[in-house]
Amino acid sequence: MLASDIIACLEQLAPPPLQESYDNSGLLVGNAQRQVKGVLVSLDCTEAVINDALRQGCDMVVCHHPIIFSGLKRLNGANYVERTVMKAIREDVLIYAIHTNLDNVRHGVNTRIAERIGLSDTKVLAPVRGQLRKLVTYAPIAHGEQVRWALWQAGAGHIGHYDLCSFNVNGQGTFRGDGTTDPFIGRPNEMETVEEVRIEVIFPKHLESQLLRALRAAHPCEEVAYDILVTDNTWQDVGAGLVGQLPEAVDTLSFLSSLKEKMKTACVRHTPLLKQKVQRIAVCGGAGSFLIKDAIRAGADVLITSDIKYHQFFDADERLVIADIGHFESEQFTIDLLVDHLKRQFPTFATRFPEVTTNPINYL
Repeated sequence: MLASDIIACLEQLAPPPLQESYDNSGLLVGNAQRQVKGVLVSLDCTEAVINDALRQGCDMVVCHHPIIFSGLKRLNGANYVERTVMKAIREDVLIYAIHTNLDNVRHGVNTRIAERIGLSDTKVLAPVRGQLRKLVTYAPIAHGEQVRWALWQAGAGHIGHYDLCSFNVNGQGTFRGDGTTDPFIGRPNEMETVEEVRIEVIFPKHLESQLLRALRAAHPCEEVAYDILVTDNTWQDVGAGLVGQLPEAVDTLSFLSSLKEKMKTACVRHTPLLKQKVQRIAVCGGAGSFLIKDAIRAGADVLITSDIKYHQFFDADERLVIADIGHFESEQFTIDLLVDHLKRQFPTFATRFPEVTTNPINYL
């Protein structure tokens, strides 16, 4: 199988444009047009992971955390990043990272945490802004339906839990083509007035190219009139963290004990327990201190995350419980998520779990 097929499958799950500006997701080492025999999925990529991939007959590593995060100015083996990249190049192993784009999609890292602890009615805790656009176009009334369906099938028209969304209004369009034109309606050098429908749809900005291709393919006219407008709408299904409900309120200490077991962590660092029972829970895989205020605004009883510093615990302000379960522990089930996704798409292709753990933190 071509590596590009694997990459296309992953980018369908978590489109690269949804990664944060500081991130470095994508193909980090290797050629996407080469054939691969197997994929090893890991949370991190280290020398041990490259060796593990080779032992298991895999020549591609898909990892959550990018091994190359900031720029590399030299490759001389001075640290584990350089050594890992050098080994991957030497052994012809591709490295692909799928990081904050997988954090930000609705069905990504945080959904796996929510499923393990039994949350329902989840929604994105901090939806992104500025990622949506509005397409406005015009078509002869008789062709409005085929244009709408082409736009919907290209990914437009999704608002929250609704799809096939559009706004339509009829009006008159005028035009005149010069002698080089072949108009769908009328003749060159003659002004025409046509009954048209104005169609408006919302779409994610990273789909703009494919949306315009679909529009031109479905539209009957030689020249297609359209506008693309920037919106400041929140994208309800994309963003950081999730918040949801337990089936019923449970004893706070019992919940934390259950959390420790379900998330397979050796330690839960937490702020003082404020209520006897909790039910509304916010989650953020990885470092989530930036979501403390969002969790409070969302009415969460508990925020489950990691990498909370000493002074950041004070930000709970006796309004919720912060539960730090560890970075690796909060994201470890991302491996299952990616393996499941790849196996659904390529059931007979070799997709492997790691036989080494990359958690650098140990507990006595």
